[in-house]
Amino acid sequence: MAERGLPSWPKITIRLYDAHNGEVKIAGRSHPVVAADPREAAIAIVAERASQLGRAVKATAVEPDGTSWPLVIHPDGQVDATEVTDTGKKKPIWPILVAAGAAIVLIGGVVGFLLLRGPSEPVVPAGPPTLPSLPAPDIHKDVFDARPLPPGFTSTANWSVDLARDTVPAVSADGTMVAIRTTDDKVALLSAAGKVLWQDSVPGRSESPVFTSIDGKPVVAVRSDKTLLYWPLKGDVAAATEVEIDSGYQVNFFGPSPMATTDDGKAFVIVDGTFVEVTDKPRRATFLLANGHRALMAGYYGPLWWGEPGKPSGEVDLQKPPGATGVHHVAFASQGRVIVMWSKSDGTGIPAVHDAASGRILATCQATTAPEDVGNWVPDQVGKVAALNSCLIDFTKRKTFPMDNNFSPVSVMGTSFFGDASSSVIVTPGQKARHIPQETARPWGIAGGQAVVVHDSVVYVLAPKK
Repeated sequence: MAERGLPSWPKITIRLYDAHNGEVKIAGRSHPVVAADPREAAIAIVAERASQLGRAVKATAVEPDGTSWPLVIHPDGQVDATEVTDTGKKKPIWPILVAAGAAIVLIGGVVGFLLLRGPSEPVVPAGPPTLPSLPAPDIHKDVFDARPLPPGFTSTANWSVDLARDTVPAVSADGTMVAIRTTDDKVALLSAAGKVLWQDSVPGRSESPVFTSIDGKPVVAVRSDKTLLYWPLKGDVAAATEVEIDSGYQVNFFGPSPMATTDDGKAFVIVDGTFVEVTDKPRRATFLLANGHRALMAGYYGPLWWGEPGKPSGEVDLQKPPGATGVHHVAFASQGRVIVMWSKSDGTGIPAVHDAASGRILATCQATTAPEDVGNWVPDQVGKVAALNSCLIDFTKRKTFPMDNNFSPVSVMGTSFFGDASSSVIVTPGQKARHIPQETARPWGIAGGQAVVVHDSVVYVLAPKK
């Protein structure tokens, strides 16, 4: 098939409104079409983009009556129809040119596209798109000696690979997979042993990959300038799904799912591959994060609300800790938890961690004389432990462990927390802190019992000590 091996980006849609007007949308950017022959003009625009990329591109053409046709458009203007699954559709009139450099010829008609096969042949579905065959990244054993080692690990890198500049790896919560952006504009999903599970091309200015959830399914997602691309973690991995990012959207991954916000306070969640607005927002609420099709909101003094497109928002009351007089402020939220500073009558504050779904208290920390400053919040990926400034929390044991006030957490490795440069310690809740060199490599995660560290845009996956 003509589309086999083609990257799924940029997303291109050709939409005809009438006999002379249309629109070409390339990676979210609109190109109005007003011409005697809008099909020919639209193809010329797409062919120009294909020429810039040096390859053919996929496009979806939509007729005024809503009929759509998947196409492949080449730099020389050649157009191939790639797939038709409804034999009842009228035959297309979009030009299919087979001679390189041939002029575009309008065949005529009102709706549909010209099929590659003759009218008497049965239509055969093309099947789902597949990932292109791409050169594998250079993955090899190495030795890490650029910085002091994280405690419990050796200098032996069981595998190592170069990263795209200014990107970082993502490690799955269960430690079985690592996602990276390679130096040749690809996203690659690797096993903990360094085996390439799959890879796909991405635009050159794409951000670092993240593990997240979209439409209830775990995925790897990558944001580019105008598009959010994502691939499933389970089942057959096909070409990326593309979600257009409108101008003015800021996309974040604070919660289990991506959310887009705007400067005027609106928020959007992904439903069936499209950003959809969460409309029922209380006047004094601020959007915090997304979980599936729902968005979490909070007032500065509480309470919480969960909103969903097309549905009324639901209020969640925050459980008051003993000794508190009221909410000083709702600080922030992450992965199903909300951090709230509560006021006491003596002017001090009680930091508390709440369940975002029910509002109940999960942990309270020692009182602070500076309630306006909650401090750093560093949770692990699986919800067992967290550090809220100098307060270490073990959620499984339902205990908190106060540290010296000079301790400020910056990262977590398993259940151990690294302090900032001023403290230079690593500590596990309930255990004594250990001093470490200031330049110690801080792992981005643990994959298969190995520490994933980065130095000078290279990932090193370090073997544990025996």
